[in-house]
Amino acid sequence: MAMPRTSGESQPTTVTDEEFARFCEFIYRRTGLSYGEAKRYFIDRRILDRVERTGVSSVQSYLALLRFDTTGRELEEIINSLTVNETYFWREEYQFACLANSILPEVVRTKRRGEPVRIWSLPCSTGEEPYSIAMWLLENWADVDRYDVEIIASDIDTQVLGAARRGIYDARSVQRLPKWVLDRYFERPTSDRWQIVESLRGSIEFTRINAFDRAQMAAMENIDVIFCRNMLIYFDDVSRREVADSMYSSLRPGGFVCLGHSESMSRISPLFAVRRFADAIVYQRPAR
Repeated sequence: MAMPRTSGESQPTTVTDEEFARFCEFIYRRTGLSYGEAKRYFIDRRILDRVERTGVSSVQSYLALLRFDTTGRELEEIINSLTVNETYFWREEYQFACLANSILPEVVRTKRRGEPVRIWSLPCSTGEEPYSIAMWLLENWADVDRYDVEIIASDIDTQVLGAARRGIYDARSVQRLPKWVLDRYFERPTSDRWQIVESLRGSIEFTRINAFDRAQMAAMENIDVIFCRNMLIYFDDVSRREVADSMYSSLRPGGFVCLGHSESMSRISPLFAVRRFADAIVYQRPAR
C-alpha cells in the first residue's frame, strides 16, 4: 500500500537511479514506450509531479501506488503526462495526396459502391491528423461520396482525445491551412481560436487504444489504411515489431500503412511490401 505524506513531511525532490529504472521498466511493460538516460530529466519531473499530486510520501510509495492501482486511473494520469503531442493540420500533406491519388483508388478496386473504406489514425493526438484526412478527402478524392468512409482515431492519452473531440485549435495548429479551408471547415468561438464544424467533428470516431496492448489492437479489424506517423520512434526494436505485427493483423489483405518521413517499416518487420507511389513511399500488407 502506498503511504500518504503526513503533516510536516517534505516533498521528495529527487528520483534515484534504481527508482528511475523501476519506473521505466514498469512503463515499458505496460505501454512498450522505451525511455533511457537521455529522457531522465523529463521523466524525473513527471514522476515528482505525480508524487506531489497524489500526496504519497516518497517515489517508492508512488511506484507501489502505480503497481497496485486496480482502477488504472493513476497509470492513465502518468501516461497522459509522458506522451508528447506535437502536431498541426496538414502535416506531411504529401501523404494525404498519396492517399487520394494512389492508395484509395487501389483500395476501392475490390469494393462495391457504398461499402466501407476504413482509415485509422494511430496515434491521433489532439485530432489534427484525422480531421486533416477528412478535409483532404472531401476536397481531393472524387469518389468520396461513392463509399462509406469511416475514420477512426485512437490515442493512449485520454486528455488529448478529449481535446480532439472538442476540436478547438490555436493559430499554430492551423497555420498551414489556406483561408478557404478555415472558412469552410472551422468556426471562430473566440478571436484566437478555431473550432472544427460540428458535422465534421461528428464524422470521426475517437477511441482510446494502447498500441502495445494486443487485445485492444485485435479489436480493430478490416482496416484499409493506417496512418501511424512518428509513434514507433518511441519504442525499442522488440516493441516496434510487436506493434507492427498488430497493425498487420488489423489490416485487411491489401491494406496500407503510412509512417513518418524518418521511419521505415523495412527495418521493423518483413511482413510488409514497400510501395513507391508518385507522392510517397508507403507499406502494404500483401493481398495474398
